[in-house]
Amino acid sequence: MSHPRIVLVGAGSLFFGRKAIWQLVHSPHLQNGTLCLVDIDPERLDKMKRLAEKVVAHNGVALKIEASTDRRAVLADADFVVLSFARDNAKYRGIDCELSAKYGIRMCSGDTIGPGGILRSMRELPEILKVAEDIRELCPQAWIVNYINPTSVMGIAMKRYFPDLKSFAICDAQHGMKKNYAKLTGVISEDAEWTRELDERFTALSAGVNHFTWLLKLELDGTDLTPTLIEAMRKKAIDEQAEIEKDPAYQGSKGIYNVTIQTQLYDLFGALPTVIAHTKEYLRYWQGHGVCKDQVPPLMLFDSAERLKWTNKVWDRVDAYLSGEAPISEFDTEFGPDPATDIIESMWGNLGKRFYINTWNQGAVPNMDDDAFLELYCDLDMEGPRPLPCPPLPRGPRGLNEQVLDTHELTAQAIVEQDRTLLRRAFLTDPLTKSIADTDALMNDLMAAERDALPDYWF
Repeated sequence: MSHPRIVLVGAGSLFFGRKAIWQLVHSPHLQNGTLCLVDIDPERLDKMKRLAEKVVAHNGVALKIEASTDRRAVLADADFVVLSFARDNAKYRGIDCELSAKYGIRMCSGDTIGPGGILRSMRELPEILKVAEDIRELCPQAWIVNYINPTSVMGIAMKRYFPDLKSFAICDAQHGMKKNYAKLTGVISEDAEWTRELDERFTALSAGVNHFTWLLKLELDGTDLTPTLIEAMRKKAIDEQAEIEKDPAYQGSKGIYNVTIQTQLYDLFGALPTVIAHTKEYLRYWQGHGVCKDQVPPLMLFDSAERLKWTNKVWDRVDAYLSGEAPISEFDTEFGPDPATDIIESMWGNLGKRFYINTWNQGAVPNMDDDAFLELYCDLDMEGPRPLPCPPLPRGPRGLNEQVLDTHELTAQAIVEQDRTLLRRAFLTDPLTKSIADTDALMNDLMAAERDALPDYWF
């Protein structure tokens, strides 16, 4: 088990591809293996392959780099297959958010819940199902790591319809949560290193559907630190309000009013949401439907133009590395571990680390079904994730999570079965839709606007 073969489907992913290269090069457990880069865009694939080769050469490691536009050419004997792709992500999310807003649905991210989450599933899940068929044929022993939103929909589809394959889903949103909470509660200083001993003493258990998770326990050596955390969050909310008064858009669509909303939800439900930049989109409170004035205004919409500026800037940086304008040595200091490759390293090296993983509940949250697909803190090795027992989700968040799960389950089933009736049911179960007529019109508008990205069976 010294030479892992890792296939990255979606090598042009700028959120993950470069970090994957960094970690495989720097990990003593992975750097003797093979990284297979797959992307349907030959130009981007070539850039990532040449970047990987430069980083490997600079660090003098034995990591082998392969690249192909045909995933079937590199899947054989894979130990891990990471799914991290999206078709014109910023463009279509922009369409999703703009059209939905015309029907009174405001999405600041548009990639997980609401009409945007359903449409993204319709764009990406059919390809994931094809990849799964190839894995079943060519490398059925491989672990499939889904890194594509909506994480819950994709993970449910894999578990329900490919139970013979080994899979789980991940998200980066909670990856550094324990360390962040340790800083906010004064357990460690801002510049302190996170140690294995502290990780075992400091408990942070959260549960819920991906992007809709709630903190259920925060302890150091058995002492409850939740009150300390909430006090720190209230102070941050005051600072946030001051910053907003200076610049109403100071953190952009996903960042504005986050801490204020987080503390509002704690006061409402007695539990703190842990991924507020997404969680606020799962709820109807900031959709602008109220008669009275709220403390927090309606959500800002996802800004596709800004996201495209970011992606162009990142590709410019890749070009700079390839041309030599930027020394390849800077790559080593610019990046660091990524959740997916961190998890793979720990599994392959039997490091015994724990991670927040999206998988079956398996009794971890006692008042949710065993097959509820939740993001939970897990022990993890080559046998797969094993969720740690959690306190029950409080009423309110529990019921809201059940509605989100039903939406995701219906979305996955509709796409797998190519059933428009089930698809409509998913739209109308979603917590953000409110009118049957509006929802029918919006569904039709979205599908018409994105016809070039959707399978023909919907039309």
